[in-house]
Parts: sequence; C-alpha cells; structure tokens
Amino acid sequence: MPTTKKKKANNTLSEYIKRLQTGGALLSDTPENVLEVVGILKSYGVVLDAYSINLNYIAEEQFLVFFPFFKYFNGEISFQKLFRHLWHDRINFEYAEYCMKTMMWHGGGGLDTYLNTKEFQERAQAVIAAKFKNNPLVLGLNQLFPDFLIELLRVSAYYTGLGQFWRVMADMFLSLSDRYDQGEIKTIRQVVEHIKTGLVANAANPITYDVKIGEKVYELIPKSVGLTFLADTAIPYVEAVFFRGTPFLGTVSLNAQAYQVSPDQSRFQYGALYADPLPIGSAGIPPTLLMQDMRHYLPEYLHEIYRRSPRGEDDLRVQICMSFQKSMFCVTTATILGLMPYALDTQDIDEQKTNLVYLQKWMERLKTSRILEVNK
Repeated sequence: MPTTKKKKANNTLSEYIKRLQTGGALLSDTPENVLEVVGILKSYGVVLDAYSINLNYIAEEQFLVFFPFFKYFNGEISFQKLFRHLWHDRINFEYAEYCMKTMMWHGGGGLDTYLNTKEFQERAQAVIAAKFKNNPLVLGLNQLFPDFLIELLRVSAYYTGLGQFWRVMADMFLSLSDRYDQGEIKTIRQVVEHIKTGLVANAANPITYDVKIGEKVYELIPKSVGLTFLADTAIPYVEAVFFRGTPFLGTVSLNAQAYQVSPDQSRFQYGALYADPLPIGSAGIPPTLLMQDMRHYLPEYLHEIYRRSPRGEDDLRVQICMSFQKSMFCVTTATILGLMPYALDTQDIDEQKTNLVYLQKWMERLKTSRILEVNK
C-alpha cells in the first residue's frame, strides 16, 4: 500500500509540473475555487491590514519596552477598548506575533543575516544608550548581559519586517477582490497572475527600520543595507510559515524521547500547506485565531456557501481554513512562477532543463503537503 500510494502521488505531482510549465496553478481552475480563493483573500486582506498596522506600531513605538501591556492598542487606550480586548471581541494580534516568531526562529534571507552583523549591533547600542541614558539600572543590566537588549531590538526588526511585508500583501489581496467584483478576475490562472505581478512589482521595495527617541531618528536598518521585500521578507516568510511552521501544541509530543518532532528545522512540515484543517477551533492551535479573525470579514457570497454546507456554521472555522489553504497554494504558485530561473516559454533546451529541475525540487517538497486534498 505505501508503494502504491507513493507512485500515485508521484504520478499526480508530475501533472502539476506540466500545469506549471504552461503557466497553470497548483489549484484546479474551477468557478467554485475562484470564488473561494478570492472571497477568503478578501477577508484575509482586511485582517492583514490590521496585523500590519499593529506590527509596525509595536516596532516603532514599543521597542525596548519590557512590559508592553498595551501593545495591541496602537496608541489608542480607552476603557471601552480595554473591555473589548479582555472580552476578546477584537482582532487576535497574537497570531501575527506567532508568525513573526516562527519567521525569526527559522531565519533565512538578508534580514536574518544583517541582524547578526557588527553594524546592527553598533546601531542597536546607539539606540540603547539614547533610550536609557537616564536609567543607570538598565545600562548596568546591559553591561552585565550585553546581548539581552540587542536581542529585543532584533525582535522589533522582525516585527517591522513582517509588518512591511503584510502591508504589501494586504493591498494586493484587497485589490484582487476589487477586480473580481468588477468582473476582471474569472479564473485561478488570473488570480495567480495578479499575485505574481504584485510580488514582482514590489520585489525591490526597501525594507528599513527607524526609531525616534526625543527629536532624533536612529536608523536600525538603513536603506543602504539593501534589504528588499521579495528576497528578505517574502521568501523567508513563505519558507517559515507555508512550509516549515512549528508543531501545534496537543497534536504531537514535544518530548525528545518520543521522536515526533525532527531535530532538524529544515525538515519541519508544519506549515500552512501541510496542516490538517480539522484541529482548527481547538485550544493551542494558532491558526484558530486567524480563522476567528477572518470569519468577521467574509464576503456574503462566500459566507452563504458555508451556511449551505452540511454542518452550516457549526464548523465555520474549519471551512474557512480549507478555503484559506486553497488560497495559499495559489500564493505558492505565484511564488514558484515568479522565481523561475528562466522564462516559461524559453526555447533554449538547457534553460528548459533547468526550469524542470527547479519545478521538480518544489514538487518534492510538496509531495507530503495537502495538494491532493485541496484538488479533490
């Protein structure tokens, strides 16, 4: 049975290579899939807009704050907002932090490399000295533990890095929905092309990070470092969140003797493309927070489809997760096509072979993903 299943998977994935070679997508092109993907990305775009604003606020206003009790308030504190926060009648910004921490833990890209350079350490020390110039206790702590405050600033850099990445993606998904409403988007191929065009158009956007202390602005990530949207945030994000992820509490044993979690981070397969949607809604499953956020912003045409399902709204988060997973295969397709070594329509034999090897490597990674399930 395992041999038969493996052969079937390999044969099926070879079909996806052929799709990609002709500019197709990893997700089947059907009207139902188009509606689901565009609808869920509309909701996701609204949520990402909120996530992006808050991540950038934390990076710019809450840096080196040891106990940032009001970091989710974006500087607008009131009793009404505090009550809604404690009652969880709000956007779950914890999920944004989960993605940020996952991205930082897995590393990769120029942002990760730069944050471990001597240049960043020197810039960070200048910020620390200015921030705590009248606080000898903290300055003394910094002398005893010189990496502590610098590490906090590394975390802040990831806050803004992800915030700037999601700023672009939110606008991209919302404009996709607008084009769909106007009748311009009718196929999955067009959805992928819209995302790919957006990724390419913003590829060279600089990723920078400044903080203001008093009247002086300090550059922690100056433009001269050369960090950019695609190479230094988008690709590491796809790697960390789409592919690797982290084990969800309660789904596997974290006991080292159980050997259920690989000690090699590069072999992790807990990302969005692999996750089983069924645990969504359970405590300790981070995407539950995202699905809860997205349910508030579902376009009516998508919400109506969920209501007509056998369980109605009883398993709404699971249905949202399944649609979301489909949309992430579209984003992955756009990433794969956007990073192709050579043009899809190249006539050069060597270039065609290079493209084929490139696609085969991607398919090897997707072999154990939910690519077959989302296309049933």
